[in-house]
Amino acid sequence: MGYGMSRLHEAYSGHEGENTDGSSSVEVKNEFSKLHNDIFHLTRLRSGPSESIRKSRDAASLTRLLRGREVNSSGNGKFSSVDRAFVLGRYLPVDGPEIVDRMDSRAYVSQFSADGSLFVAGFQGSHIRIYDVDKDWEVHKDIHARNLRWTISDVSLSPDQRFLVYSSLAPIIHIVNIGTASRESYANVTDIHDGLDFSQHEDVRYSFGMFSVKFSTDGRELVAGSNDDSIYVYDLQADTLTLRLPAHTSDVNTVAFADESGNLIYSGSDDNLCKVWDRRCLSSGEAAGVLTGHLHGITHIDSRGDGQCFISNGKDQAIKMWDIRKMTSNADGSENRVQAWDYRYSRYPQQQRQQKHPHDQSLATYRGHSVLRTLIRCYFSPTYSTGQKYIYTGSYDASVCIYDVVSGSQVARLQGYHHLAVRDCSWHPSDPMLVSSSWDGRIAKWSRACSQQDTSELD
Repeated sequence: MGYGMSRLHEAYSGHEGENTDGSSSVEVKNEFSKLHNDIFHLTRLRSGPSESIRKSRDAASLTRLLRGREVNSSGNGKFSSVDRAFVLGRYLPVDGPEIVDRMDSRAYVSQFSADGSLFVAGFQGSHIRIYDVDKDWEVHKDIHARNLRWTISDVSLSPDQRFLVYSSLAPIIHIVNIGTASRESYANVTDIHDGLDFSQHEDVRYSFGMFSVKFSTDGRELVAGSNDDSIYVYDLQADTLTLRLPAHTSDVNTVAFADESGNLIYSGSDDNLCKVWDRRCLSSGEAAGVLTGHLHGITHIDSRGDGQCFISNGKDQAIKMWDIRKMTSNADGSENRVQAWDYRYSRYPQQQRQQKHPHDQSLATYRGHSVLRTLIRCYFSPTYSTGQKYIYTGSYDASVCIYDVVSGSQVARLQGYHHLAVRDCSWHPSDPMLVSSSWDGRIAKWSRACSQQDTSELD
């Protein structure tokens, strides 16, 4: 019997019950029913079922989909991508969990590799562990971080899975070759941990720390966000810092490339703003656009990968979805009239829970999780297995929350195992499996009774 709780029935139906903030799912769905943005329409299309199934009078059952594959209704002898997402998207990873690892320090960051064969977890006690998922989660590499300040603040795997970068609250980001033979990776003893100096820019006159770092899709560049209110871009091939943008008026907690082109960068800050930067037109040093709506600082951003849509987690206890076509050129009239509050020391004020930004540009807001004391992260669910029909996030209350993108309902809550904040979590790119990493030092694997063989048969 698992700890996870799911309201998603085997038949694709509406969700009933209450969200954890006390609002009913029916009320949430009524609010979302007013939304007609094409991003919601595309989500419905990508998460299935296919048009032929939708037009049929028969129920979209797995049996019917299998029958359609056997008669080659898709024309290629396989499930269409939307039918595959429709089937796999019903297998929410709510069973378990199974323990993957337990350390004596807080787990801060974690992620699957793009193909799901590796899993990376970073801990406050200078350890970064890379697990081989296909070899029963054995430790592939145990990296002992170099010159750590406070904690591992972020990690990122290169697209070819040969290198890993890690950051801390220092201006040096380290890069490690994870393909070497040694299991234990000690900085400059068993492996070289090259230090990439982000303070070499001529405008920098003081020390600072990095909160966020990401590889570009081609693996040639890094983008990073820092507590000196700036965004940095590092060219790995030239081994030099190529860009520093004084981007915000407070800490830049999170950055992300918008799509594969690498031209657009999203950033989120403690100044409550999300910004979009177009590297093709930075002569003025101004953002291409600004998106307002959060009442307090942004803790994480995840791009949908289409150069148009992204989500952000906020200290106002909400995830927001954005369409950059709605951005404005500046933040005029967006001053924050909400009373100052520090998420490190107290619960979110009850009187602020129902407040809304007077110039909220977001498409939708998702509530029910808790963002306190640390930069809790949120993500879209995988394209391959769900059509990105869900949003999921860690939570300070030691749980993982999963929301339906289109209805806004909280469809599952993974709880009862961790006893401290779940700061990060990662959904396997193709299997119904989610791994949570917590301040209790535990890495836990949640899954669903759908074997890898079952998922491979959907190809």
